[in-house]
Order: sequence, then C-alpha cells, then structure tokens
Amino acid sequence: MTKLAHTLTAIAALTLCLAGTAAQAQQEGPWLVRVRAVNLDSANKDTTGLGLSVNNKVIPELDISYFFAPNWAAELVLTIPQKHTLRSGGAEIGSLKHLPPTLSLQYHFAPAATFRPYVGVGVNYTHFSSVNFAPAVQAALSPSIKKDSYGLSFQVGADIALSKTMYLNLDLKKVQISTKVSSAGTEVGKFKVDPLLVGVGLGWRF
Repeated sequence: MTKLAHTLTAIAALTLCLAGTAAQAQQEGPWLVRVRAVNLDSANKDTTGLGLSVNNKVIPELDISYFFAPNWAAELVLTIPQKHTLRSGGAEIGSLKHLPPTLSLQYHFAPAATFRPYVGVGVNYTHFSSVNFAPAVQAALSPSIKKDSYGLSFQVGADIALSKTMYLNLDLKKVQISTKVSSAGTEVGKFKVDPLLVGVGLGWRF
C-alpha cells in the first residue's frame, strides 16, 4: 500500500471515529440533572478583629445543566437555605441562614466518553437571612451584616457514565461569599466565608 493510501485510510478511520462520537453526543438529550451531597468547608477570614467563623457542614444540592453544544453547558446550582452557627473567637454569638445559588459556564472535555471531565467558571449570589445575635452581643455591639453577596465561582469535576442516562458525579468548587459587618451602623470590616465545596452525587441525562 502506498503512502497516499495509508494517509487516506487513516483520514477515513479518523472521520468515522469522529462521526461516531458526534452521533453518540447527539443521541443524548441536552438536559442533565444532578443531586449531590456537598461538604461545605469555610475559609472564615475576616478583617473585623473579632475572629468570626461559621461552622462547616454537609448540605444537599440540586443542579440543572443544559448542553447548548456537545462541549459547552450552563449549570444552575440550587439548594435550600442553610443554617450556620456564628462564632467569635470560638464562642457562639448567634446564627444565620444563607442561600447561595450559582450559575456557571462549563467546558466538557470528552462529552461522549465514559469519563467526562469538565471545568467551569460562574457567578454566585448569596442571600443571608434569619440573622440572630445573642442578647448580650446585641446589647453591647448592635451588630448587623450586609444581606447580599456577589462573587465568582471556580469549578472542576467529572461525570462517569454508569448507564446510557445515569452518571456518577464528582465536583469541586471554590466560591466567593462575603459580607460587610457593622456595629451600631458603622462598618467595622468584612467577613469572608469563601467556602470550598466538595460534592459527590448522581446525574441523569435526558
């Protein structure tokens, strides 16, 4: 066989392979819904000098992804308001709830393979609610926090095919969440939660 024939054969084989991959990707629906258990590990950095922190916890998470191209998807992450204990220097001073939906743009490296890694970048909006301080803290400092936070999120993960429509999902996110802290109406610093989120769950494609 001549060199030209070898080249044409290789091109034909590559074309068939790509066509098969594209066909498999097209057979799958554009929607992917995942449920995850996520460990929230807070950075707990603040500039108030009070040593503020919130507790770490495992939270439930639901995300809905839409593939608008084989390699590209938009992901919306949702959960229910999560209650945290607020501490100062290790001593409990109150509690609060936060609701942190995140919208991300993802790139999927191998959308038709069994192992499907991806990266993502997005925007997080967090709303703080049910902010309560201990009576002694309230009387001494009249503390308050800004209720809304906006920040970026960064993500790496992978979907592992278990069947034609079900996937095991592993996901890692770093999210910017912070709030301004005030005492008697005067801003005294910023508290950064900035959690690392490690998740594992199942996904269904349709």
